[in-house]
Formats: sequence, structure tokens, C-alpha cells
Amino acid sequence: MVTSGTVLGARPTDRPDQVSAVLGTDFAENSLSDHSMWRDYGLVEFAWIRETPDHPWEGHHFTVQVHRLAHGGSVVGDAIRERYGRFGRHLRFDTLRRLLAHRGVSLEDVPDANAPAFGLHWQPASQVSVMTLRERERARTRRRGATLIGDVCKISSSVTPEQVAWNRARYGAPRGTPGRT
Repeated sequence: MVTSGTVLGARPTDRPDQVSAVLGTDFAENSLSDHSMWRDYGLVEFAWIRETPDHPWEGHHFTVQVHRLAHGGSVVGDAIRERYGRFGRHLRFDTLRRLLAHRGVSLEDVPDANAPAFGLHWQPASQVSVMTLRERERARTRRRGATLIGDVCKISSSVTPEQVAWNRARYGAPRGTPGRT
């Protein structure tokens, strides 16, 4: 996902039937209007848009809702489980970053509106972003099944260079880099 920008080969620009051919027909379909729709395959969600109800759906993005793993259950769909096997309840960002570095893939830190509670990281070649939990709200208590500090919360595609540039212009350099305290 992070290196290819796809989920089992399904691209963020694919039509709904193409995604279902890869991920299966076990999904919940959601819509807020006649112009947008997303399908929730458990761990993965794909989203589409269209100009009018007469136009075909155009793929917009996908999001891997990694934080859902913390709650257990059967959140991982059959197609993904068949390919990758069992999943743990947490994906640690340091582990993901180390595995990617071993493959010669690096992530750039990107400033984001959700900082400092969350960190945003971007892989330019695949245009994938990785959001991580950096800190908890003081009022929240740690409970069983919760996402932990340092966990990957979600992985999304496609995040364009223009979106990253906009974030950098709007929110400045990420924490811990020159120019931001």
C-alpha cells in the first residue's frame, strides 16, 4: 500500500465494480449525496465522486483504517487476509518506517491541522500518507482496544504533491524540523 499506492492492486482511481472485483462484495455502501459515495470493506474504505447522478463514479481515494485493528474482530476482509494472513492489533509507526527503509522507501514528515496529537507522513512516489498518533487528549483514558501513542491510525491515497505543498504553506514546517519550534 505505502509503496504501491494500491490495495491488492486496486487503485484509488478505480470504479466501484473494479474495487469489488478485488476486495469482494462484502461491504457497506454509504453516501451523503448523489455526488459522493464510499464503500467500507472493514479495514479499507474506497471513495468515489461524480458530477451528477447521470455521470459514472470516479475513484477519489482509499483509506486503510488501521486503528480499527485495535478493536479486534473480523475487520480484515477475506481478500486481504488471504494475501497477508493475520494482523496484530497495532501497527507501530517505527516498525513500518523501519520496514520501508529496508526496502529503500522513505517517508517525509508533513505539517497537518491535526498536530500535535497526530503526525502526518508522506511517500511521494506512491502518493500515500500515513497518519500516526503522537499524544492523547488529557481527558481520555487508556482502555483496552485503544490506539496507542506511536501507532499508525490510517494510511490514505492519493495525496498529491500539491496537497502536501498546501499543508506546508498553511501549517508550516513539521515539529522538530528547522523553522518550527
